[in-house]
Amino acid sequence: MSIIHEPLLQHAAIKKLHPTQITVGMREVRQMRERWGGERRKKTAKNLDQHLVPVILGPNNRHYIVGHHHLARALYDEGVKRVFVTVLENLSGLSPEAFWSVLDNRSWTHPYDEKGRRQTYDAIPRSVRDLTDDPFRSLASELHRLGGFAKQTIPFSEFLWADFLRSQIARKLVENDFSRAMEEALELAKRPPANYLPGWCGPEE
Repeated sequence: MSIIHEPLLQHAAIKKLHPTQITVGMREVRQMRERWGGERRKKTAKNLDQHLVPVILGPNNRHYIVGHHHLARALYDEGVKRVFVTVLENLSGLSPEAFWSVLDNRSWTHPYDEKGRRQTYDAIPRSVRDLTDDPFRSLASELHRLGGFAKQTIPFSEFLWADFLRSQIARKLVENDFSRAMEEALELAKRPPANYLPGWCGPEE
């Protein structure tokens, strides 16, 4: 007989949540802030408990985010103080070295910078406020929204698409003319060189 564990829900201060990645797409963060703000803010606040931030309990009982980094950053920028988190696993008894090794092996961390380069775990910011912008992550997110690739459960699949687009499109174009960059991204997403990426839905030969 299998045992079903109920998720452990906690109320946590957003400023004390620890990221497990270095970058986010700030364009996506701004869009989330726009949806949060204005007349819809009160309604959204009432439903905030439906957007649980998944975390791992790490050394010193700190909460390490393993999803919804964009949401956490957007709420932080909007001045929201606390958010509900769901603790997926308690690894608080591990040393920092063992903790990050477990996260890496379970695809719960993505220590890559805004140029797609692997960094040490020390490079991961200690607060969501210090997450840096990767414009190609925003491009990949918009590409998915427009149907450029199918939704996947593979961890960090949008970062894989971001790295592919990074190798094909100039960063200045993404920063200065996002619409044109998106046109190129939609075209590139259909081509065979992208067929190794999760969710690829280009034409079959």
